[in-house]
Amino acid sequence: MDRTSPVPLYFQLAQQLEAAVENGTLSPGTLLGNEIDLATRLGLSRPTVRQAIQTLVDKGLLVRRRGVGTQVVHSRVRRPMELSSLYDDLATAGQRPATRVLVNRLEPAAGPVAAALGVPEGTEVHYLERLRSAHGEPMAYLRNHLPTGIVTPDTERLETTGLYRMLRSAALTLHSARQSVGARAATVQEAALLDEPAGAPLLTMERVTYDDSGRAVEYGSHLYRAARYSFEFQLMARP
Repeated sequence: MDRTSPVPLYFQLAQQLEAAVENGTLSPGTLLGNEIDLATRLGLSRPTVRQAIQTLVDKGLLVRRRGVGTQVVHSRVRRPMELSSLYDDLATAGQRPATRVLVNRLEPAAGPVAAALGVPEGTEVHYLERLRSAHGEPMAYLRNHLPTGIVTPDTERLETTGLYRMLRSAALTLHSARQSVGARAATVQEAALLDEPAGAPLLTMERVTYDDSGRAVEYGSHLYRAARYSFEFQLMARP
């Protein structure tokens, strides 16, 4: 700690703890101990330690558990803006992804779905709903529509791998996608699935993915926990 710095001590401590979580020094499940012990070990006041911990609790990196103490949850997933799947991003980040398939059925395509996939309204398409978790904690609620005849989405396989891996294994070349990102409040049902209070902020993402022939092969409408997830953009100045 630099006590001569104009940066408040609680913020310095919060930054150091966040860096330790991000680089794996403090792994998920690690107990930090109570505020009194931490303050004594670090030579800081209890209010300083409390404020630093609260900063990381608000970010979703730490959680206070009654009878247990302050515990590391896991680092926030930062997803790059490239054509990759959440499963692959979590696996790359060492987050041990897990999937529960909630719905896997054929249904007629409603207007927006038909338009996204470029098929006549009422055409039968595959519809999937999945809950994606990491370290046993829900991260995202995923809804996807796929044209028939491309791949048959097997529930057992979907629970052990990502959708894009399944598409690529069917000899599809995923070429590009049109994507939009937004935010809204969680409904009661969505909040229950994602372990959030009703009305909690969620990130939204809609994506239409195309193969190398220009055919739409997937339409996704996903919800992410805002406290556990962020999208990263690289912006370039116009020449």
